[in-house]
Amino acid sequence: MGLTSGSTGKRAVDSGFVIERGPGERVIALAGNPNVGKSTVFNELTGLNQHTGNWPGKTVTNAQGRYTHKGREYIMVDIPGTYSLMAHSVEEEVARDFICFGDPDAVVVVCDATCLERNMNLVLQTLEITDRVVVCVNLMDEARKKHIEIDFGKLSENLGVPVVGASARSREGLDELMDAVGRVVESDRCEPVRLRYPQAVEDALALLAPAVEPLCTGGIPARWISLKLLADDTQLIEALGSYQRCNLLANDGVASALQRARALLAGQGFSIEKLRDIIVSSIVLHAEETCSDVVTFRREGYNDRDRRLDRILTSRATGIPVMLLMLAVVFWLTITGANYPSQLLADALFWVQDRLTEFFVWMGAPLWVNSLLVEGVYRVLA
Repeated sequence: MGLTSGSTGKRAVDSGFVIERGPGERVIALAGNPNVGKSTVFNELTGLNQHTGNWPGKTVTNAQGRYTHKGREYIMVDIPGTYSLMAHSVEEEVARDFICFGDPDAVVVVCDATCLERNMNLVLQTLEITDRVVVCVNLMDEARKKHIEIDFGKLSENLGVPVVGASARSREGLDELMDAVGRVVESDRCEPVRLRYPQAVEDALALLAPAVEPLCTGGIPARWISLKLLADDTQLIEALGSYQRCNLLANDGVASALQRARALLAGQGFSIEKLRDIIVSSIVLHAEETCSDVVTFRREGYNDRDRRLDRILTSRATGIPVMLLMLAVVFWLTITGANYPSQLLADALFWVQDRLTEFFVWMGAPLWVNSLLVEGVYRVLA
């Protein structure tokens, strides 16, 4: 399992990241933005039963570990933290490729409860690729401190997939999370919300998707692949060729349908660059709509202090002077400032040495005892 045979059909990717799956074990991908507690969820679930390494040919680290929940065996794969699956970086490329071609049994998308709307972008992009998704809204302890309330039932209804609140540092909600994962893996078939694009884009997708669908052997939705073809996502096209031995552009039916679909878009004033912008803006707008009736702020001005600090630390007028001041403080500490606490510590340690010497003299201990214990052991440690 991994970026290999099960999802490619012909053992095409001999160099792909392989997960050694035992009988009955299910592979769960953990996705999420950076700094949302994704690795904390992974660590709490897998404990010491982990393995880390690099994705083949990449400098990006991966981690996998095993976890047993209610008799079911799971292999948890902590894929790189990323804000998007549009493959503008190595991390995004690896995350997208594992979700698309790694054939995970489910994907858990970890979100930050204190800024849920921003995290919805990744959730919605993941739902375009697979319907086997569970959303984990982490950092609920931080949300409660800021008097933020989240209606998980409504959010689940808006997304069409299970949503579970959690605070991974205290293991709150992790059992419920794995219960939801178990249901998605074993029985439940989710019906996730489908992103809607402007009518011209929808018409182009309706024209292209029927030609692409017969070639989609790895379970990736033809609609999503068609969208990437229209946006000229060369990285995904190359990945399809590498992982699935599927050269879409070499197929006459796909090439012809793509040409007609692009002509339709061009007639409506959609260039490839404009289409890419429309895709991004549609995701952002849908994320806003998804969270509009889900998140409630019980205390007005809960983040006023943070915003005041932002204005001071990042504004055009004060940001650069504050940065220069901080650099000057660091430079002073490095050259001079650290000498003061260092000297105080040295004086304190050697004062103790003098007292120990006086103690051994008072006891009448032989000189070699003082030399061994005080001048030898203690001085070296000090």
